[in-house]
Amino acid sequence: MDIPLEIAFEGLEPSESVVARVRQEASKLEHFYHRITSCRVVIDKPHQHHQKGNSYFVRIHMTLPGGGDVVVSRDPGSRRVTHSDVYNAIHDAFAAAKRQLQDAMRKRQTRAKHREALPPGIIAKLYPYEGYGVIAGPGGRDLYFDRDSVAGGTFDALEAGQGVTFSEIVGDRGPQAVAVRAIARRHMH
Repeated sequence: MDIPLEIAFEGLEPSESVVARVRQEASKLEHFYHRITSCRVVIDKPHQHHQKGNSYFVRIHMTLPGGGDVVVSRDPGSRRVTHSDVYNAIHDAFAAAKRQLQDAMRKRQTRAKHREALPPGIIAKLYPYEGYGVIAGPGGRDLYFDRDSVAGGTFDALEAGQGVTFSEIVGDRGPQAVAVRAIARRHMH
């Protein structure tokens, strides 16, 4: 994250074990989608009612590049399930945030698929013995690719500085190039 994780408590005293759980869940999300810009988490324990007992609510606000936001709000006014255990409330809120991230990634992939031309890139780094490389993509973005991502099994024929076309997906470590194809070099006569 560009901005450190923020954790706030409302209606209850801060707890190191709760902070540790929030950090653990946020770390999992950041591993799933490493481009999260910032994340603010509020753990809320509203005024207790005798009939309802202790209830915890978790709000998450994450910002993503390009102006996208993920907002999870398990507000007391909603008729959703309330949590009497703060750790279950945290887990459920982060699970909802992950689903929203997945939806946002699917939308971005759908938009990318509808583009007419594949974005061109240049192989910035190539590690032939390790079987992977880095493509300098549009807008100065670096995209990881591996031997299995190269169309036609032509990984060994690639060279640093060579132009390529590719499709972009979101892999385990973020944006990744697949269906990598070398652009034929023009010969001078």
